[in-house]
This record gives sequence, C-alpha cells and structure tokens, in this order.
Amino acid sequence: MKLAERMHRLGTESAFDVADRARALEAQGKPMIHLEIGEPDFDTPAFIRKAACDALESGYTHYGPAAGLPDLRKALAEHISATRGIAADPAHIIVTPGAKPIMFYTIMALVDPGDQVIYPNPGFPIYESMINFIGGEAVPLQLSEHRGFSFDLADLEALISDRTRMIILNSPGNPTGRALSRETLEGIARLAVQHDLIVLADEIYSDIIYEGEHHSVLEFPGMVERTVLLDGFSKTFAMTGWRLGYGMFPAPLVPDISRLVINSVSCTSSFSQKAAVAAITGPRDEVHAMVEEFHRRRGLVIPALNEIRGLSCIMPQGAFYAFPNITGTGLDSRRYADYLMTEANVAVLPGTAFGAFGEGYIRISFANSMENLQKALDRITQANKALIGA
Repeated sequence: MKLAERMHRLGTESAFDVADRARALEAQGKPMIHLEIGEPDFDTPAFIRKAACDALESGYTHYGPAAGLPDLRKALAEHISATRGIAADPAHIIVTPGAKPIMFYTIMALVDPGDQVIYPNPGFPIYESMINFIGGEAVPLQLSEHRGFSFDLADLEALISDRTRMIILNSPGNPTGRALSRETLEGIARLAVQHDLIVLADEIYSDIIYEGEHHSVLEFPGMVERTVLLDGFSKTFAMTGWRLGYGMFPAPLVPDISRLVINSVSCTSSFSQKAAVAAITGPRDEVHAMVEEFHRRRGLVIPALNEIRGLSCIMPQGAFYAFPNITGTGLDSRRYADYLMTEANVAVLPGTAFGAFGEGYIRISFANSMENLQKALDRITQANKALIGA
C-alpha cells in the first residue's frame, strides 16, 4: 500500500518501543527494572476516582461541548489565573483527550509548509515529529549540559529568521528536568514580541518542581495574546491513562482549534472531565506527597549516578528524570541503553530518543520505588565495572 508522503516524516515516542522490548525480556524471565516510561508510579487520588464514578452514575456518558464542559473550563481558568498571575478567560480554554492534541492542533493551525519552528533539543520528540509532519522546518535549539541544559538568549535570537513562526518551550523540561529562569523567560518574551512570534509553552510538569517556584512566559507583557499554554492532568495527578489535557489559546485561535477538535475527536469524555473538576479544585495533599517522594528519590539517584564510573549527572530542577552523561562508557547512547537492558536488566531511554543533541546521554525516570531505584543503581554500577573496569 502506498502511503502519503507525509507519513514518512512522522516520528514516534520511543519510550513505548523500549517498554515493549523490556516487557518481552521480562516474559522470558528477565527481572527487569523499568526506568523508561515517564509515568508517575502513584494511584490517581481516590477522591478523583470517586468523582468519575459519581459522574457515570449521574449520566455523564454522552457528548459534551467540543471545547470542554463549562464548569471545568471555569475551574481551569481560575487555576491558571492563580498560578500564572494573569486574568485567564474560560472562553479561551479547550479541553482535549490528553495534552498531545494541544501540540498537534496548534502546529496544524499555525504552521504552513516551509515555516520554521524553534524547539528544544534534547526535548520531547513529538515536537519535531509534528513540525516535520506538517511540512514545517524544525529548527533545534540546543540545550547544553555546560549551561545546565538551558541556553543563551543570543543563541535563540541567532536562530530566528524571517520564516520563523513559533517557539516551543518546555519548562520544567523532559528529558533534562531543567526549569527556565524568570530572566530567561523574560528574554524569550521580548524576542517573541519583537519578532511577532507565537510561543507554545508546554508546562505539563509545572507542579513537579523542587527548588523555587514555577515561572511562565505568560507572566510578561504582550504574551497572553501570543502564547498557547499546554498543561494537563497526567503528571500532577497521576492520571496518564485518563487522557486529559488542556490548552489556553489567544482568542482568535479558539474557534479554529474547536473545529479541529470537532473534526478529530468530537469532544473529551464527559465523566473524565467531571473527575478533572474534582482534581483541579480539590485538596493537593497527595500531589504534595508525591512531589516530596520524587524529591527524596532525586536525592538518592543523582549522587549515586555521579559515583558510577563512566557517568556524570547534573541535578534536575523539576519533572522526575535524570539525564546522565554516559560518554565515559565509550558507547553511544543507543548502544549503552541496549547494554543496560540486556546485561543489567534495567530499561532506560537513549538520549537520542529526544533528538540529535541527546547523543552522549540516557534518560532515567525515577518514578519507581526507592527499593527498585537502588537495585537499578547497583546493577548499573556492576555493569559499568564489567564494561570499563573497576
């Protein structure tokens, strides 16, 4: 069967491929430790699950408005106003089945073939995949370890051309855990206004931050009118399987994004949205406990990685990932990740799963128990001794 040419430009998210391989080895009796998937290892809080059950019993089993239930959009607007320091309007918010559609819809609505989109690299692979799929030109903004996986504003400005349409930000970032400083975000805002650019701000990890507070590009003058905010429920509330995301859009985009929703998924499930209302308006005790546990695990993992010969790792500021440098092993990222899977029974992702500038690194998710993390660290230590000596 002959595929449309655009299908050859569509990438993937290799975490799922690695997980499938790891499970296949597990089925053969290998005692695999899974550090590859970016998914909280906590249950969705009980009060959120109960809200979904109550909604099902109350008849929330039919189509809802394409943009989302009014009470959820109102609750999200209040949450955004409180956390980003702006006056968010419920009419500008659209709820989607997961947060990935916000990326898809925004890029589809705004990027023509040949338009340039600047995106973080190493970064979430779907950014580059979707830009290429639409026929845009993906322009990587290198996140360098020697800059703490941030970048100089001069480097960003040098990438901007007369064909640049959009800048994608992710803070805290996947896979590096880097949170952009307020000063950096202010500089990005200045460049966006100066060059009339749209910013897609992926803030899905905004509630998982370990030092200081989360800052958003939305805080700065002129940015509400040119920023698409992407957020969701998967990470903060351990709701990955619920597929619940949302975006806040500049007013002119809302009708067009709503039409994309109608043409693709019709709407997001109504009973899930009622659970989302409970989540966003309810107590945060379990969220805070989860983040504190991630903080504790970070305190185990990062120092231990720095003790393993051939590895070094800077401290992530948010999310739940370590992104260690593995160049001291003598292997490239993919070969080293394969080596850990087959020889140490530890599943991790190669840095190149997040773009070309991820070469020389692997991503480790510390969304696993302290016991399993310690076992994985011990196995990696022994595997590296066998690889490069004691």
